[in-house]
Amino acid sequence: MPTVKLFAQDGTNQGEVKLNEAVFGVEPNNQLIYDAVVSQRARLRQGTHATKTRGEVRGGGKKPWRQKGTGRARHGSMRSPIWVGGGVVFGPTPRSYGSRLPKKSRRLALKSILSQKVLDNELIVVDSIQLEQPKTKQFKAVLDQLQVTGKVLVVVDELTENIVRASNNLQNVKVSLAGRISVLDIISADQVVFTKAALNEVEEALQ
Repeated sequence: MPTVKLFAQDGTNQGEVKLNEAVFGVEPNNQLIYDAVVSQRARLRQGTHATKTRGEVRGGGKKPWRQKGTGRARHGSMRSPIWVGGGVVFGPTPRSYGSRLPKKSRRLALKSILSQKVLDNELIVVDSIQLEQPKTKQFKAVLDQLQVTGKVLVVVDELTENIVRASNNLQNVKVSLAGRISVLDIISADQVVFTKAALNEVEEALQ
């Protein structure tokens, strides 16, 4: 059964926490992790790109010159794609890039990346995080005492106003609810910090 270190908010070691093997002890499936990241990143694309076809650009209602007798090539509209200022052929149009993996695949991808974090010793558990004031300095002090560095994902069971406001100014820190963690968030973090309550919530949801 996999275990991770348990810390108090002040950084003191409280022993270890036994993790649910069905969630944190699976064989990581790298292909599913990759598919989940691609799917999430695709859904983040706005897809608002657009060009105008010859039917949408301005002008071109009149034939440029008569059909015969000028010595020039025949043309029906100045908004033809071969003219400067004409329409665009096969240009991008607004679309959704979203794609969704099957539910079982999404769950297994999440289990895989969580298990990989445990294997890489990049996951720790803190008893709880309580801030007296919504101060960035206080939240940073907690992370310093836990000795976490780089990009950090903090997973909590409840988003209090103090935690939200205190973490907003920390560029490399993201705070997420246990029910909203994603493969992309976890794989983007160098270290993941779970509160004990959030860990129990994730295990119940994924087992």
